[in-house]
Amino acid sequence: MDDRTAPVAVFLGDSITAGGSWQDWLPDLEVVNLAVGGYTTDDMLEQVQGVVERAPDWIVLMIGTNDLGTRKPVEHLVRNIEYALMTLRREIPGVRILVQSILPRGHEFADQIRDANRHLWQFSATIHAQWLDLWPAFALEDGELNPVYSDDRLHLNDEGYTAWLAELRPALERLREAPPLTTPIQVIRDA
Repeated sequence: MDDRTAPVAVFLGDSITAGGSWQDWLPDLEVVNLAVGGYTTDDMLEQVQGVVERAPDWIVLMIGTNDLGTRKPVEHLVRNIEYALMTLRREIPGVRILVQSILPRGHEFADQIRDANRHLWQFSATIHAQWLDLWPAFALEDGELNPVYSDDRLHLNDEGYTAWLAELRPALERLREAPPLTTPIQVIRDA
């Protein structure tokens, strides 16, 4: 990455990420928002090769809530995200990756989201990705998305995006300060 240019940051996710005005809010980055409303982790997997071809400096990821909304098991979404992250790390060895926790939504999803986030947090370290746990800033005690931040228990309103940015900006600064990887992570494949 040239010090005179802004890092290219690809944002991946669903409607929650798609709804953000990231370029306006993060003017020190060149943001490519590839998030799409309704996307599941299956849809995100189809984007991976396009992300590799872009060869961004940073990848900022939050996805998984639509998998749960369509009754996919936690194992499915975690496996898809892990596979995508391993592929991105292998194909773009020096990319800085920020994995964000799945946001809370209706309290009936709380246990599944906590389970998925626990797996993603543990996995992030294995591929040298930064982890941003948004749960404490957004969840009520019962695991419901704080209604201050959402009008429908899923999508963020203006206050929700403001709260997210308050968490995201310091995480992106830590990402900026992290040393880049210079060699790919070796992925052991079954014979």
